[in-house]
Amino acid sequence: MTKNITPNLWFDGNAKEAVDFYVSVFPDSRIVSTSYYPEEGIADFQKPLAGKELSIEFELSGNSFVAINAGPEFKFNESVSFAVPCDDQEEIDYFWGKLSKVPESEQCGWCKDQYGLSWQIVPKNMEELMKHPGAFAKLMEMKKLVIADF
Repeated sequence: MTKNITPNLWFDGNAKEAVDFYVSVFPDSRIVSTSYYPEEGIADFQKPLAGKELSIEFELSGNSFVAINAGPEFKFNESVSFAVPCDDQEEIDYFWGKLSKVPESEQCGWCKDQYGLSWQIVPKNMEELMKHPGAFAKLMEMKKLVIADF
Protein backbone atom coordinates (compact mmCIF):
# COMPACT_ATOMS: atom_id res chain seq x y z
CA MET A 1 0.00 0.00 0.00
CA THR A 2 1.42 3.36 -0.99
CA LYS A 3 1.71 6.17 1.52
CA ASN A 4 2.43 8.95 -0.94
CA ILE A 5 -0.21 11.29 -2.25
CA THR A 6 0.86 13.36 -5.25
CA PRO A 7 -0.95 16.62 -5.98
CA ASN A 8 -1.80 17.04 -9.67
CA LEU A 9 -1.93 20.66 -10.80
CA TRP A 10 -3.90 21.65 -13.90
CA PHE A 11 -2.35 24.41 -16.02
CA ASP A 12 -3.71 26.22 -19.06
CA GLY A 13 -0.90 25.40 -21.50
CA ASN A 14 1.90 26.86 -19.35
CA ALA A 15 2.81 23.87 -17.17
CA LYS A 16 6.48 23.84 -18.25
CA GLU A 17 6.87 27.56 -17.48
CA ALA A 18 5.24 27.10 -14.07
CA VAL A 19 7.30 24.03 -13.15
CA ASP A 20 10.53 25.76 -14.18
CA PHE A 21 9.54 28.69 -11.96
CA TYR A 22 8.66 26.55 -8.93
CA VAL A 23 11.85 24.48 -9.25
CA SER A 24 13.86 27.73 -9.29
CA VAL A 25 12.14 29.01 -6.11
CA PHE A 26 12.34 25.98 -3.82
CA PRO A 27 15.60 24.38 -2.70
CA ASP A 28 16.07 20.63 -3.24
CA SER A 29 13.75 20.69 -6.27
CA ARG A 30 13.90 19.05 -9.67
CA ILE A 31 11.99 17.88 -12.72
CA VAL A 32 11.69 14.09 -12.57
CA SER A 33 10.15 13.32 -15.97
CA THR A 34 8.12 14.80 -18.78
CA SER A 35 5.59 13.15 -21.10
CA TYR A 36 4.41 14.73 -24.35
CA TYR A 37 1.23 14.86 -26.38
CA PRO A 38 1.57 12.51 -29.36
CA GLU A 39 2.18 13.95 -32.82
CA GLU A 40 -0.35 11.57 -34.41
CA GLY A 41 -3.62 9.95 -33.47
CA ILE A 42 -5.08 12.83 -31.48
CA ALA A 43 -8.40 14.62 -31.92
CA ASP A 44 -8.57 17.72 -34.10
CA PHE A 45 -9.09 20.00 -31.09
CA GLN A 46 -5.86 18.61 -29.58
CA LYS A 47 -3.70 19.14 -32.68
CA PRO A 48 -2.28 22.46 -31.39
CA LEU A 49 -0.91 20.49 -28.42
CA ALA A 50 0.94 17.88 -30.53
CA GLY A 51 4.51 17.52 -29.31
CA LYS A 52 4.00 19.81 -26.30
CA GLU A 53 4.32 18.76 -22.68
CA LEU A 54 1.37 16.70 -21.46
CA SER A 55 2.49 16.14 -17.89
CA ILE A 56 5.58 16.91 -15.84
CA GLU A 57 6.52 15.05 -12.69
CA PHE A 58 8.54 17.26 -10.37
CA GLU A 59 9.67 17.64 -6.78
CA LEU A 60 9.63 20.78 -4.64
CA SER A 61 11.79 20.49 -1.53
CA GLY A 62 11.47 16.72 -1.82
CA ASN A 63 7.63 16.74 -2.23
CA SER A 64 6.21 15.11 -5.38
CA PHE A 65 3.86 16.93 -7.76
CA VAL A 66 2.54 16.48 -11.28
CA ALA A 67 1.74 19.38 -13.59
CA ILE A 68 -0.81 18.70 -16.31
CA ASN A 69 -0.74 20.85 -19.41
CA ALA A 70 -4.42 21.05 -20.23
CA GLY A 71 -6.69 23.96 -21.05
CA PRO A 72 -8.74 26.82 -19.63
CA GLU A 73 -11.58 24.64 -18.29
CA PHE A 74 -10.38 24.63 -14.68
CA LYS A 75 -8.70 27.31 -12.56
CA PHE A 76 -6.99 27.21 -9.18
CA ASN A 77 -8.89 28.76 -6.29
CA GLU A 78 -8.23 29.44 -2.62
CA SER A 79 -9.94 26.24 -1.46
CA VAL A 80 -6.59 24.50 -2.02
CA SER A 81 -3.27 25.98 -0.95
CA PHE A 82 0.22 24.79 -0.12
CA ALA A 83 1.81 25.72 3.21
CA VAL A 84 5.47 26.66 3.25
CA PRO A 85 6.75 26.49 6.85
CA CYS A 86 9.65 28.94 7.25
CA ASP A 87 12.48 28.98 9.80
CA ASP A 88 12.62 32.76 10.18
CA GLN A 89 11.55 36.13 8.79
CA GLU A 90 14.25 35.99 6.12
CA GLU A 91 12.69 32.82 4.67
CA ILE A 92 9.19 34.31 4.89
CA ASP A 93 10.40 37.39 3.03
CA TYR A 94 12.13 35.25 0.37
CA PHE A 95 9.15 33.01 -0.40
CA TRP A 96 6.66 35.89 -0.17
CA GLY A 97 8.76 37.91 -2.62
CA LYS A 98 8.88 35.03 -5.10
CA LEU A 99 5.31 33.74 -4.80
CA SER A 100 3.04 36.70 -4.03
CA LYS A 101 1.95 38.19 -7.35
CA VAL A 102 -1.73 39.03 -6.72
CA PRO A 103 -1.85 41.71 -3.97
CA GLU A 104 -5.64 41.61 -3.63
CA SER A 105 -5.37 37.93 -2.58
CA GLU A 106 -2.97 38.55 0.30
CA GLN A 107 -4.35 37.80 3.75
CA CYS A 108 -3.00 36.23 6.97
CA GLY A 109 0.12 34.80 5.31
CA TRP A 110 -1.78 33.57 2.24
CA CYS A 111 -0.74 34.72 -1.21
CA LYS A 112 -1.33 33.78 -4.82
CA ASP A 113 1.33 33.35 -7.52
CA GLN A 114 1.21 34.39 -11.17
CA TYR A 115 -0.35 31.03 -12.11
CA GLY A 116 -3.23 31.44 -9.64
CA LEU A 117 -1.95 28.87 -7.12
CA SER A 118 -2.40 29.80 -3.44
CA TRP A 119 0.38 29.51 -0.87
CA GLN A 120 0.54 29.92 2.90
CA ILE A 121 3.92 31.39 3.85
CA VAL A 122 4.07 30.79 7.60
CA PRO A 123 6.65 30.45 10.37
CA LYS A 124 7.36 26.91 11.55
CA ASN A 125 6.45 27.99 15.08
CA MET A 126 3.04 29.39 14.07
CA GLU A 127 1.22 27.38 16.74
CA GLU A 128 3.46 28.87 19.43
CA LEU A 129 3.06 32.41 18.06
CA MET A 130 -0.72 32.06 18.10
CA LYS A 131 -0.61 31.57 21.90
CA HIS A 132 0.62 35.15 22.38
CA PRO A 133 -2.01 37.61 23.70
CA GLY A 134 -3.92 39.20 20.83
CA ALA A 135 -2.18 37.01 18.25
CA PHE A 136 -5.33 36.16 16.28
CA ALA A 137 -6.34 39.81 15.93
CA LYS A 138 -2.80 40.67 14.79
CA LEU A 139 -2.84 37.80 12.30
CA MET A 140 -6.10 39.03 10.79
CA GLU A 141 -4.55 42.46 10.13
CA MET A 142 -1.47 41.11 8.34
CA LYS A 143 -0.88 40.25 4.73
CA LYS A 144 2.69 38.92 4.80
CA LEU A 145 3.34 37.56 8.28
CA VAL A 146 5.87 39.46 10.36
CA ILE A 147 7.08 37.29 13.23
CA ALA A 148 8.15 40.25 15.39
CA ASP A 149 4.60 41.67 15.27
CA PHE A 150 3.18 38.72 17.19
